[in-house]
Amino acid sequence: MKTLYIECNMGAAGDMLMAALLELHPNPEAFIHKMNHLGIPNVVVTKAPAVKCGVSGTHVSVRVGNEEEESRDLPAGHVHSDKQDERYPHGHEHQHHHKHGEHQHTHEQDEAYFHGHECQHEHGHGHGGYDRGHSHDHTHEAAGHHHHSGMAEIQEILENLPVSAKVKTDAAAVYGLIAQAESRAHGMPVSAVHFHEVGMMDAVADIVGVCLLIEELNPLRIVVSPVHVGSGQVKCAHGILPVPAPATAHILKDVPIYGGQVTGELCTPTGAALLKHFADSFGDRPVMSTEGVGYGMGKKDFPAANCVRVFIGQSKEEEAGVVEMVCNLDDMTGEELGFALEMLLEKGALDVYLTPVQMKKNRPAEMLTCLCRPQDEEKMAALILKHTTTFGVRSSNWRRHTLERAIDTVETANGPVRVKTGSGYGTVKSKPEYEDLARIAREQGCSLRQIKESLQEKK
Repeated sequence: MKTLYIECNMGAAGDMLMAALLELHPNPEAFIHKMNHLGIPNVVVTKAPAVKCGVSGTHVSVRVGNEEEESRDLPAGHVHSDKQDERYPHGHEHQHHHKHGEHQHTHEQDEAYFHGHECQHEHGHGHGGYDRGHSHDHTHEAAGHHHHSGMAEIQEILENLPVSAKVKTDAAAVYGLIAQAESRAHGMPVSAVHFHEVGMMDAVADIVGVCLLIEELNPLRIVVSPVHVGSGQVKCAHGILPVPAPATAHILKDVPIYGGQVTGELCTPTGAALLKHFADSFGDRPVMSTEGVGYGMGKKDFPAANCVRVFIGQSKEEEAGVVEMVCNLDDMTGEELGFALEMLLEKGALDVYLTPVQMKKNRPAEMLTCLCRPQDEEKMAALILKHTTTFGVRSSNWRRHTLERAIDTVETANGPVRVKTGSGYGTVKSKPEYEDLARIAREQGCSLRQIKESLQEKK
């Protein structure tokens, strides 16, 4: 099984994840060119080699107009980078007074902040402002060229990008996790959450870039290590906030995290949301035949290499078994059943289906069957009990035999089509991916059958 493992020993941020995955891409330059022609407003993405603790990797940076995320050093004993100051409550004046040795920031953290506050960083090194080439000790009105947007504007941007429906859906879901966390952390509805233009576009680029890379690398399984979030506190004008920040902590609920080894905030809300959305499971690196390793570098220097590391290759250990979970339902509408199936698949079920059955008192009903990985059994049980009317779920463990799967992209006269190939047990079989066929059928106004037949004719 094609498996991607993401190692977060120094936390995670959107740009670091994009850089790490980019090192696995067969043509990084073409991918950067593609990113810069998506039409994300005013965004320019670049990559450059970087070395941390003797380890070579890639650093990705995003320019929004004439502004660029940049890090400024503090006096010895204190490390700070403005990308840590990622979210601030709506409507507050906000100052950070960073004392010597009190707090470490990493550059990747400053992806957006809330609408309607004055923000001034007092770093003690002759630099007042926000590390964007201008000062933020002015009022919002004085900075009238800055625009703040909410989820509706972000969704409109995503919908207009020339990317697949899957990438749009993934990106919207990741941003949704961030907005919900900010809403929860600051006690406001999601509709009231607004993001500063530069930070918003930077995060959109990071999120869309990672979603595109996941789509193109197309792992069948994604495993993420426990996440190092850092430790310590952030001192603000309205109080002292713990690390991880409230929004990050909310996103990382039910995710194994740890801190204490590095003073400072290592995991950003964007990084946390990307990991939470894409991870099939969290844990140690599985036994796998590694085909590629990528290093995505942050800007700051620590005693440990400041990077996200990714491995891609083939793993087999999960092919040994599968859990089948079953319940009978005679009092749910079709809409409710459909929604329950969608939620189970979205949260990692291998397959979900309904079978008509006859229950006691001659009631027609549906038997819901959910197939999942053994480590996901408890999660799937909780979802079934939450989204259906059943009072109990039956579980059985089954052995299964599967073909080794690989996915390749084939260039056709109709455009690129991903083809899944299975091999083993003396058998080889392949089939084109439905999403690609559906995309071509929509673009050309043809039926799905016509596209399939045209592809067969060209073989």
